[in-house]
Amino acid sequence: MGDDDALQSHLLDGVSRTFALTIPQLPPVLAKPVSNAYLLCRIIDTIEDETALASPDKRRFCQQFVRVVQGREAAEPLRDELGPRLSESTSPAEHELIHLIPRVIAITHRFDPPQREALATCVEIMAKGMAEFQDRDLRYGLSNMDEMSDYCYYVAGVVGEMLTKLFCHYSPEIAAHREEMMKLAVSFGQGLQMTNILKDLWDDHSRGVCWLPRDTFEQYGFDLRELKPNHDNPRFCEGFRQLVGIAHGHLRNALAYTLYIPARETGLREFCLWALGMAVLTLRKINKNLDFSDSAQVKITRRAVKATVFTSRLLRSSNSLLNAAFYLAGFGLPRGSNRLPGSGHRTDT
Repeated sequence: MGDDDALQSHLLDGVSRTFALTIPQLPPVLAKPVSNAYLLCRIIDTIEDETALASPDKRRFCQQFVRVVQGREAAEPLRDELGPRLSESTSPAEHELIHLIPRVIAITHRFDPPQREALATCVEIMAKGMAEFQDRDLRYGLSNMDEMSDYCYYVAGVVGEMLTKLFCHYSPEIAAHREEMMKLAVSFGQGLQMTNILKDLWDDHSRGVCWLPRDTFEQYGFDLRELKPNHDNPRFCEGFRQLVGIAHGHLRNALAYTLYIPARETGLREFCLWALGMAVLTLRKINKNLDFSDSAQVKITRRAVKATVFTSRLLRSSNSLLNAAFYLAGFGLPRGSNRLPGSGHRTDT
């Protein structure tokens, strides 16, 4: 496969059907670096998720990958050492991605310097941040909401910052709102990641991991050590409902972020709106089934995905109609604070 775009499309289709669907909505000049950025982030995820690697090895491979992205080391030695260490727990598509690291990095290094800087910064922060959580005992949740926000920043908020840099590089009109959008981008990422954490509660629980904040549930008198599937505990449901409200607040910021994008940039708006719409509909299902015991019970249907795509395309050019549609989609959801995450982690405005 000699064509960069064809290669990246093939790899994306294997490791993320969602991004394989949304990224092609972007203008081609943006779709290429965004595709590459997602693949770089997925390589970090693959290293972090590999059960056959001990924590020191994961850190070493991630640090080596950061240097590869920065252009300080060649990609081939990393591929040659990491590839054989991957187990069957890593999917065939991810095995292929690791095998093709040199091809992916070659694409990275052909971008403009500001684009390369955006991707390299994202990879470096994500790699360091995820390592902070690698050795923790996560069976009974994180200590507090601040820790949950930190985790969401490292796996999603930093991606929002990186995308905003790429959008600003693409459009001077978008760049005029860089400071406001960089703040909202972190919140956008946290809203999406919190939605995934809530939806995947029991998938994570089955492998001994919980990303929920203990302090949120302690205020309702529930200890996450007692959490088991098929529970019927109203105290847990109250804490979970509060997290739904916080996620909803971040998604309101996500809409504000999207509306900074000029209406004529329909592809960029759809890229954001599809993710936002599917997240809101997922929160609705969760809120109606707070005692769910399987992620399949709160997964939105193909019909809901199609409805999101149709509605986004119909309303994408009207800020007032998008605001109204978001209000209706979120009607009945708890309305937690949409206060922006703290700026302590942020590296650039």
